Amino acid sequence: MGRVQDKVVLITGAARGQGRAHALRLAEEGADIIAVDICADIGSVGYALARTEDLDETADGVKKFGRRVVTATADVRDPAALRAAVAAGVAELGHLDAVIAQAGIAPLGSTQGAQAFLDAVTVDFNGVVHAVDAALPHLPDGGAIIATGSLAALAPATTDNPALGPGGLGYSFAKRTVASFVHDLATVLAPRRIRVNAIHPTNCNTAMLNSEPMYRAFRPDLDAPTREDALATFPAMTAMGNPYVEPEDVAEAALFLISDAARHITGMQMRVDSGGYLIKRPQLPTF
Repeated sequence: MGRVQDKVVLITGAARGQGRAHALRLAEEGADIIAVDICADIGSVGYALARTEDLDETADGVKKFGRRVVTATADVRDPAALRAAVAAGVAELGHLDAVIAQAGIAPLGSTQGAQAFLDAVTVDFNGVVHAVDAALPHLPDGGAIIATGSLAALAPATTDNPALGPGGLGYSFAKRTVASFVHDLATVLAPRRIRVNAIHPTNCNTAMLNSEPMYRAFRPDLDAPTREDALATFPAMTAMGNPYVEPEDVAEAALFLISDAARHITGMQMRVDSGGYLIKRPQLPTF
């Protein structure tokens, strides 16, 4: 018996990166998965987003663990499409126990101005709300909700740097708002014992980090920085000296929060950041 045996978990942004890591780790521990992803690009984002074949690869990985999976191509900015995807998944798998609102973008340095700000907000924050809204009618008392935040939600002077453009500011705004949303939603749902928590990673070794816009964000001193150029500066986001965490590190946190071991944990801002918060927001001494 796995730690989440026979639970059904909705995951947005499931085609690759952290979303795929969540799906595979949870399936390994006995969960069935409703995997949703846009599988298309967004104009303000300067790197390619996942494709249908990526979502299929996630599904194949879940099946290798002997678990069931339902996939859907849907944009988290479209609440009707997301509700339909969740309803179809629940109809096939029989119930829903948890949701991981993972889908996210980072339109750093975009030339699209205000649109980049809005895209970051509507995906990274509105998409979380839409995922919760779609899932909540199906969640039983005692269910679990996880939203993906970011170290940028908790520490100033990160993606809200004016040099990163409106998209960077939108990303920071969205992630800060996710943190507040989780706190208040946890309060609202506590009487039903539905636990609501956020996971805030530092740099994570995904396509978002390994992209030209991110390389330029970390190495603004170079005209065309490569991954090798940026890699030397990635540890600025950690206290332990590592350049990033792996998606699987974040998935371990999600597994814990969905499992019964976390049945009394709600409203938490869990950092998977190698101490990045410690150097960005050091605790003031008390006297």
